[in-house]
Amino acid sequence: CTFQGVGRVPPSLTVLAPSSEELQQGKATVMCVANKGFPSDWRLSWKVDGRSSSGEESRSPGALQNDGHYSWSSTLRLPADQWEKVGSVTCEATQGSHTPLSETLMTDQCSQS
Repeated sequence: CTFQGVGRVPPSLTVLAPSSEELQQGKATVMCVANKGFPSDWRLSWKVDGRSSSGEESRSPGALQNDGHYSWSSTLRLPADQWEKVGSVTCEATQGSHTPLSETLMTDQCSQS
């Protein structure tokens, strides 16, 4: 079926913290999942404590869903000792000149202390 008349649809963003198992191995992978956006040229970027991240980022290409919307994900990899010093991680979705969307994960909400 063709999908007519879908304008620009902002995706919903979810930021997932690294697992405690992974942190014990000295790594931290944060994942940002963007769901049900349109069109497919939204860009995902990362900020750590409000600044552009210096971690290693990788992105998945947009996957077309059955309802004509797209999903993407982006991962940010940091050393675990750096993750422990971070206060917040923000995933930002931008498309063209529109105002970016963002979702922030406060790292103190996921400490296992």
